[in-house]
Amino acid sequence: MMRFVNKMGSVLLYVLAAALVVYSVALMFTSNFNMGNLMVWILAAAVTCYAIWQKPLHAWFHTSGAGRIAGWLVLLVGILYALLVAFVAVSGYSNPPTGQEKVVIVLGAGLRKDKPSTLLRYRLDKAYEYAAAHPDVLVITSGGQGRDEWVPEGQAMRDYLIAKGLDPEQVVAENASTSTEENFAFSLEIMRQYGYDTSTPVVYVSNAFHCYRAGCYARMAGLTAATSLPAATPWRSVLPCYLREALALAYYLVFKTSASGPMHAMVGFLDLNKRFFYK
Repeated sequence: MMRFVNKMGSVLLYVLAAALVVYSVALMFTSNFNMGNLMVWILAAAVTCYAIWQKPLHAWFHTSGAGRIAGWLVLLVGILYALLVAFVAVSGYSNPPTGQEKVVIVLGAGLRKDKPSTLLRYRLDKAYEYAAAHPDVLVITSGGQGRDEWVPEGQAMRDYLIAKGLDPEQVVAENASTSTEENFAFSLEIMRQYGYDTSTPVVYVSNAFHCYRAGCYARMAGLTAATSLPAATPWRSVLPCYLREALALAYYLVFKTSASGPMHAMVGFLDLNKRFFYK
């Protein structure tokens, strides 16, 4: 019986490894190159290596002193990371809008050339629903232009919302920001041009996994009455988005920023490599 269980476990491990490899390759053709994709590739490589060399690795983890230490460290990190992912999954719904907000800030995500990515369209569709139900709100679409994007995200987002039916006078594009911190800081500058300030009720729109950390940056920008409107996440993007956001949240808890520190250099490296992966 035990041999059968072990054999079935090995088969399932190979199936999981194959599925992750196929998924990793598919990400290269269906989404922008980013930290989330890289983390999926690393996970696929780790599971594949363990599937191939599971017997010697299993023996090392259980018989060697160094192996036991490594095994416990892997288990501890895995548990902590799983807890972060779980927190990310539920925290995005903890600060819903009141319906009294005067400004909607739509946080940028990737474009596919000059069109919003699927992930970004989910945000925009959610923002459109709210703005259509509250026609007096000011909508700020916030996002700069990446190396693999033909136009600034803020402009493409504004065009999308206008095409769906929002009044062009209602939507303002913020095209300079390169991080969530800047999304709020630069959007606040636009708000002040329209007579609003840090005490104005604001609702920011992002995918649910991103809403908690976005709220932290909203408070850092001085917005004292900010609520969140969480959008869904496309199924094909769930794994890279949640893996990346858990890492980003851990990074924020340590450095209180996403615009500096050691990870910022890695993000810059990934951005440069977009020129290789995405022409």
